[in-house]
Amino acid sequence: MVSQAAIELTRLEVQDRLDSAKTQAERNRLGQFATPTGLATDILQYAKSLLVQPYKIRFLDPAFGTGSFYSALIRAFSPLEIVRAVGYEIDPHYGNEAKKIWSDNRLVLHLADFTRAAPPTSDEEKFNLLICNPPYVRHHHLNSADKTRLQRAMEQITGLRLSGLAGLYCYFIALSHGWMAENGLAGWLIPSEFMDVNYGQEIKEYLLDRVTLLRIHRFNPDDVQFGDALVSSAVVWFRMAEPPHEHSVEFTYGGTLTEPEVVKHISTEVLRKSAKWSKFPLASSSVRHHVKQLQLSDLFTIKRGLATGANSFFILTPERIAQFQLPREFMTPILPSPRFLPVNEIEADSTGNPLIDRRLFLLSCNLPEGVVKSRYPALWKYLQTGVKAGLDQRYLSKHRSPWYAQEERPASMFLCTYMGRRDIRNSNPFRFILNHSKATAPNVYLMLYPRSSLKEQFRLDPNLPKLVWQALNEITPEVLVSEGRVYGGGLHKMEPNELGNASADNILRLLPDGFTEQNEQMILFGE
Repeated sequence: MVSQAAIELTRLEVQDRLDSAKTQAERNRLGQFATPTGLATDILQYAKSLLVQPYKIRFLDPAFGTGSFYSALIRAFSPLEIVRAVGYEIDPHYGNEAKKIWSDNRLVLHLADFTRAAPPTSDEEKFNLLICNPPYVRHHHLNSADKTRLQRAMEQITGLRLSGLAGLYCYFIALSHGWMAENGLAGWLIPSEFMDVNYGQEIKEYLLDRVTLLRIHRFNPDDVQFGDALVSSAVVWFRMAEPPHEHSVEFTYGGTLTEPEVVKHISTEVLRKSAKWSKFPLASSSVRHHVKQLQLSDLFTIKRGLATGANSFFILTPERIAQFQLPREFMTPILPSPRFLPVNEIEADSTGNPLIDRRLFLLSCNLPEGVVKSRYPALWKYLQTGVKAGLDQRYLSKHRSPWYAQEERPASMFLCTYMGRRDIRNSNPFRFILNHSKATAPNVYLMLYPRSSLKEQFRLDPNLPKLVWQALNEITPEVLVSEGRVYGGGLHKMEPNELGNASADNILRLLPDGFTEQNEQMILFGE
């Protein structure tokens, strides 16, 4: 008889061979990232600690792959303790090989789409242990017909309707509801982004209202669980039971499931009032909802920098402008990427151009093609090189008129980098920049435009902008990180609305008494 360890070695060899037969891009599109053996073992051992003896396991894995979780299951439990085991795998590339690996076991493996399968009708046929690493298929890889079908199925089962931006893993969680026996245990290995993004709201409602959420373990983003997927992972545990009154959820961070670095219990009342769950357990569990705090969005209109759709064509050096003899009137100074901007305060020359080493200019022209062709032949000739390269048919270009015009993003006095990493030299992944020039910014920056009330204070006190910039830089890394989101490898990102949620109390201390009331009135009446 072949040992379980030998079977696992065979499975890993098959997994490597099957993965190498597909391109990385193909696996990314299909969300196929196999669970490492150590992590699968850790998950099943933890599941065992939550189950009640005598074990009578009815096991389900809706995204089976080659069977990393099933392999861990049969190592954690004896054959007599496993009553039934069922898997679903949509891709025959993996499913056919998995059937060969597990042919001598009692596993029933369906080569079928779990999201289209009908759940059992009786509780005896349903499953009391579900462990799954669902496919991480992003929403833009789901066609509209599939999205509509999945949304309707989820709404029928849970009463919730997911956003069109939700990834396939969200639907797997919801659709599995009909497959679980009463008091059954589920463990989901999923991207942690659902804890923070808007489309994750319905999943969080499901976890709080329809089941008893037991624990969420978030891995340290620097400890990427999947070597071939840049994603920050979490394991979500819940029971198929009504949540008890005054329930609290265990949040753990770092380390392993069995030996986490940080542990805290957060009440469901706090979770309901928290827009972002990824701050737990590292942040305090208190939620400041009684007193309306001043936020950055109260002082600034925050927008992402402009997206050209083809930076190498639309963003030019002075040398390239001279080479093609392009008219200066269609050139706007634009800042380089943050990695090429060593300073955090940008001075300007007499014409408003930034005094930096890497000088760049944005090509933007609103004139119709006929006018450009007749009046600016050099520019017309340059634009035709873009047409020949198909740039006019790209998504952003096709939605602009004319295709070479850019969106309106005037220079902003304050900027924040859109993404970054924490390292030994710099604990803050985000930089605030004071811009004295007329340079606009690409979409690797967030642009903070002062609202009218703050503009008025700048007019009254010319020294105030620098003090506000210094106050922005005093916002702690913990505050900014808790508002943003983090990906595998420790890459932090922040969208405009997320930065807008950050506290502006340290800026408020710089402003005169009564400013808050004046500011609220100006916002109320549309500034």
